Amino acid sequence: MNVRTLPARHGLLWLIAGWRLLRRYPRQMTSITLVYFLVVLIVNLIPFIGPFLLPLALPMLTALLGNACRALDHDQPLTQDILSAGLEAQRTNLLRLGGLHLLGSVILLLASQPLMIELNPDQSKAAEQLADLLSHLGLFLLLASPVVMAFWFAPLLASWHGVSAVKALFFSFVASWRNWRAFTVYGLVILGIGIALPGAVIVIASFFMPSIAGVLAMFARMALVLLLGPVLVSSIYISYRDVFSEAAVANE
Repeated sequence: MNVRTLPARHGLLWLIAGWRLLRRYPRQMTSITLVYFLVVLIVNLIPFIGPFLLPLALPMLTALLGNACRALDHDQPLTQDILSAGLEAQRTNLLRLGGLHLLGSVILLLASQPLMIELNPDQSKAAEQLADLLSHLGLFLLLASPVVMAFWFAPLLASWHGVSAVKALFFSFVASWRNWRAFTVYGLVILGIGIALPGAVIVIASFFMPSIAGVLAMFARMALVLLLGPVLVSSIYISYRDVFSEAAVANE
């Protein structure tokens, strides 16, 4: 399987391409993103078993999103056959991948337990607690990175090409590792757009218009879901299309 090593700027280009796809098909991209978020929320809220079912279902949901984004990228209608392509044939493979995802999530949760800190409302220690929180968050991201790298491309590799779950994880990790520069830029841009920019808007509004700062915060969150959400959803497919050869992207 041909894996390309891309320059760092491609991390930004993935988001730009996702934005362009959203502009071409705003209704379809917004709809599939909201449905995806709703399904994730509903599954996660199932008492006792929801948090365990969600990792099992995520590979299949990701493959379905990949089918939708690929169809729109090629100006095809979102028919049931297109959306479900590869899901039935590779159902066992995707379920195995979901099982490995659950296992990885449990291991990550157990490994990150020592990093969990209890915040104390004591204002005199607020700066120290914030420093500890940021430090622990950085360590958690470091621990989570291999898991994210292994599962980023794996659902599409399993669904579109019948690659076994273990091999899909291996190829995904290698492809992500070879393109760590692009993924670093991708993550930094998301942090800037999704956290720093709305935060700056809210802080500025609280100085000049404190009475509507809460309303602005609510609208900022809605804008993130409606604008950044579809871009992030499509970026999984777009990064796959970019990293792997066109032959690997085509569903033969």
